[in-house]
Amino acid sequence: MIKTVNLTKRFKTDEIETTALNSVSMEVKQGEFIAIMGPSGCGKSTLLNILGMLDNPSEGEYFFNGTDVSKFGEGRRTHHRKGNIQFVFQSFNLIDELNVFENVELPLLYLKKSAAERKQVVTEILERMKIGHRKKHFPQQLSGGQQQRVAIARAVAPAPGLILADEPTGNLDSKNGIEVMNLLSELNKQGTTIVMVTHSQRDAAFAHRVVNLFDGQIVSEEVARSMQALSV
Repeated sequence: MIKTVNLTKRFKTDEIETTALNSVSMEVKQGEFIAIMGPSGCGKSTLLNILGMLDNPSEGEYFFNGTDVSKFGEGRRTHHRKGNIQFVFQSFNLIDELNVFENVELPLLYLKKSAAERKQVVTEILERMKIGHRKKHFPQQLSGGQQQRVAIARAVAPAPGLILADEPTGNLDSKNGIEVMNLLSELNKQGTTIVMVTHSQRDAAFAHRVVNLFDGQIVSEEVARSMQALSV
């Protein structure tokens, strides 16, 4: 599904050039759950942004489903991302003016799904995420754990092949964090490929493989400690 070859990203200002990624080569197969770990500033979020086609590398190649997208312009990246890649963020990124149902429905509107199909898909996903009883509530009326459930439901709604998660439990307590990781693990078992940036060893243990970054380079890869879904 994903293959990068010597991926490099530099950020320039008038006085300094910073190398955020330095010749990163990696592969993620369909159905894998990968955790990317490393200290702050090591390039984790930069890598995730490129994998999600929010940005282009300065050098190197990025193949998504066999297509080199590394030099796509913004319009082509947006088109290629639509329906294929969804994001889950630490800060939830829900729209305060929309209720739960409308937040989850949003990507289906962009995909021009019919009203009947949107209603069916959103209703089913909200029940699956155990948040259907709050569908008319607004984000500020929900707990952090509930907001992240809604964010995951929104990511799942268009049935993407890939979910990119950036510190998905970073704003949650332990109980809610484990619930969210169990949800992501279940989605992965159902076939969704997941690449997750995390500082948490607990969260990384849900992955199949851990990629460790340091100063913009992959310094090691290891098989994650297998973890059964935790009860809370």
